[in-house]
Amino acid sequence: MTSETTPEANDMNRLGEIETLTPRRSGGPSPQAFRGVPIEVIVAVGRARPMIADLARLRRDSVLSLDTTLTDPVDLYVGDRLIARGELQEMEDGSGRLGVRLTEVADLEDAV
Repeated sequence: MTSETTPEANDMNRLGEIETLTPRRSGGPSPQAFRGVPIEVIVAVGRARPMIADLARLRRDSVLSLDTTLTDPVDLYVGDRLIARGELQEMEDGSGRLGVRLTEVADLEDAV
């Protein structure tokens, strides 16, 4: 029997990753070589764990309840690496778009 880590335990473990990122190996291109390359940042707002039968019944205008509230912090990931935490806020430009005000940020200077 293999032991698997639950998503909740992974989230708790990743909290520590904000403090310590893997150092860059010697050799290879410098971090400055990648500064102009765009990357995708994923903002994790919450999780839902519906039963498969409930998921199959979802239709347009259905609401999938998450395990978070509007004021809970969100996690920012690049790939599977937790890089920051923050709070959702509406952009002040009147566009109705959301942004994230960062409250915790990992030291990413040597993470490349």
